[in-house]
Parts: sequence; C-alpha cells; structure tokens
Amino acid sequence: MVVDAYRQLARAQKGHARGAPAYSVYVNRRLGRVLAALAFRLGLTPNQVSIISAVHSFAAIGLLAFAPVTVPFGLLIALLLVLGYAWDSADGQVARLRGGGSPQGEWLDHFIDTLKIASLHLAVLIGLYRVLPESPALLLIPIVFSIVASTTFSGMLLNDLLKGKHAVASTHERGGGTLRRSLMLLPTDFGLVCLVFVLWGWTPGFLVAYSALCAAAVLFLALAAVKWFREIGRLGDPA
Repeated sequence: MVVDAYRQLARAQKGHARGAPAYSVYVNRRLGRVLAALAFRLGLTPNQVSIISAVHSFAAIGLLAFAPVTVPFGLLIALLLVLGYAWDSADGQVARLRGGGSPQGEWLDHFIDTLKIASLHLAVLIGLYRVLPESPALLLIPIVFSIVASTTFSGMLLNDLLKGKHAVASTHERGGGTLRRSLMLLPTDFGLVCLVFVLWGWTPGFLVAYSALCAAAVLFLALAAVKWFREIGRLGDPA
C-alpha cells in the first residue's frame, strides 16, 4: 500500500544535511516522500524515478526557451520544476525502500542535476532575449546565475569527493542541520528558483525576484569558497 510505504519512509528519515536550506528540507523532502511511496507501489526503480524527474525539469526548461512568455506558461513552468525537484528527492527515498542505492544511480542523479542546473539559466537567457531584445545588459543576469549555480554544485561534489578520500564528514553529512540554519540558507534554495517562475509572465517582477536570488547565490558562493578552501587545506594537516 502507498500509505504503508509513506509511513515506512517517515520512520526512516534521517537528519537533514548541514547545508540544506528550508524549502528542500521541509517542503521538497515531504513532497518527494509522497511520490516515492507512489513510485514504490508502482514498482518503479530509483533510476526510473530519476528519469521522471528529468522529464519534468527539461520540459519546463524547453518551455522557458521556446514557449510564449505568459502568465499561464509561467505557472506551468513553475509546476513542472517543482515536480521535477520533488521527483529528484523521491529517487533516493525509493532506493531506501528497496534496500539501498547504487553507484550507477548516484551517478545518474548527479549527471541529471548538473545538466539541469546549467541549462535552466541558459533557457532563461533565451526567454528573456525574446522579450527584452533591446536590453542586453539584463541578459547578464542569467549568464552569471548559470556560472554561479554550476560552480557551486561542482564545488560541493568536489568537496565531498576530497573529504571522502580523507574520511572527513562531507558537505552533505546528515544530522547536523538546524531550523535556524535552514532558514538562513533559504535564499539559496533551488526550490525558490523553481517557484520564482510563477512571475515569468510578468517580466519586471520576475527580473526583480530572479536578480535577488542570483545575488544571494553569488554571495553564498563567495563565502562558501573561502570556507571550502580552508577546509580542504586542513585535509593534509597531521591528525
């Protein structure tokens, strides 16, 4: 039963990662739990769930690049991105219900995430160019956002790889997160990026909100890069 699988997942939840922002922890994980229970009941594998997540996300990215920039399409894009993000959370939970994940599944999940993060903001660039052809300076915003988002994600993966080699707790180590920390990191949450597209059909409002999220991402990366550099530097120190 779907309800039984949901309850099993609820009992098996671990503490959230120290760097996990609020939407990802308190909204997306719970949406993913519902979808994971449904997927488990349907007999879907974690890799199939990852593909479902990709279909939702890249359908939204395609609409951003090529569909009319209107309020209805903005709402549809936001919905698809939210569902794609929730399915992204579900694949790991399905793996847990099935007894554990695999290196192949982890690779597929990260591969899809990397492609999604890079292409999302480039699709925004194309969409904005179609409605703001006379404002080239504004097109720098999605370019910067794409660079920052891709670098941040790659940096996190590299941190985990290097720390794992030295048996040090990774960036995504479970159990260290707090509500206060999650709320502080909320402006950097990918879930907010998904939701901001409800404003897609209202270009001035979208630009203000999207620019604010971009600025938060830039600030986070600048601070995190210094912290990560110091942490990685200590890996070679004698115990």
